[in-house]
Amino acid sequence: MKLSEKRCVPCEGGMPAFSKQKTAKYISKINKAWKVVGNKKLRREFKFLNFVETMGFVNEVALIAQAEDHHPDMQISYSNAVIELWTHAVGGLSENDFILAAKIDEL
Repeated sequence: MKLSEKRCVPCEGGMPAFSKQKTAKYISKINKAWKVVGNKKLRREFKFLNFVETMGFVNEVALIAQAEDHHPDMQISYSNAVIELWTHAVGGLSENDFILAAKIDEL
C-alpha cells in the first residue's frame, strides 16, 4: 500500500522515533525534495507564482492535516511555503510524518 493511501494513527508517545535506518527506508518513498533534518524532521520548500497560489496550497495542506490529525509547522511568505513535519510525542520522525508528506506530494 502506498503511503498516501494510509491514515495517520494517533500517537501518545511511548514509542521510539524512527532510527536513521528506518528514516532512510521511508524517505525513498516520498518526493526527493523532502529533506531530513537531524533525523528529527522532514522539511520541504514550495515555490509559487504569487500569494494567492501560496495560500491556496497552504489551505489544502491544512485540510489534509486536519483530516489526518497530524499538523505540520508551516512558514508562509508571498510566493513560498516551507513545511516541517515531525511527531512531537516521540521527539522525532514516525510513519505519520511520511504519510502526511506523501499526501502533500499529491497536491
